[in-house]
Amino acid sequence: MFKQSLLTLAAAGLISIAVPFATAQNSPSPSNDQQAQPMQDNGGRHHGPPDPAERTKELTKHLKLTTDQQGKVQQALESQRSQMESLHQDSSLSQDDRRSKMMEIRKSTDDQIRGLLDSNQQKKWDEMQAKRQQWKQNGHGGPQGGPPPQQ
Repeated sequence: MFKQSLLTLAAAGLISIAVPFATAQNSPSPSNDQQAQPMQDNGGRHHGPPDPAERTKELTKHLKLTTDQQGKVQQALESQRSQMESLHQDSSLSQDDRRSKMMEIRKSTDDQIRGLLDSNQQKKWDEMQAKRQQWKQNGHGGPQGGPPPQQ
């Protein structure tokens, strides 16, 4: 009886170890759509471009955006995202050209958002941009220089 219980327990242990490996091998690799989604299970940081709706929520919190501003900011961020995705798909460009165009798109969107803000919000925006720039210069972020971690 004891041997049978021990064998059953050992078999269950082996199965519980083997199942994750078997399912990982059968799972298709994540598509580009899945990779573009924010990864929220790693301390709030994400990989890939931020979701426009989430980014709008963050900016609303930090800048106290009005409802009208929220809609316009989200539109600007969605436009940025679609331009970035199109650029990412364009294999005719060199990596340097692609990076340069990404930086142009990012700057254009930042300027567009800044133009939607009142003077107090612009001060806060400029502070946020300065922190982001400092964070980038300290060796963080990729070609787009993602946002610094929120405090």
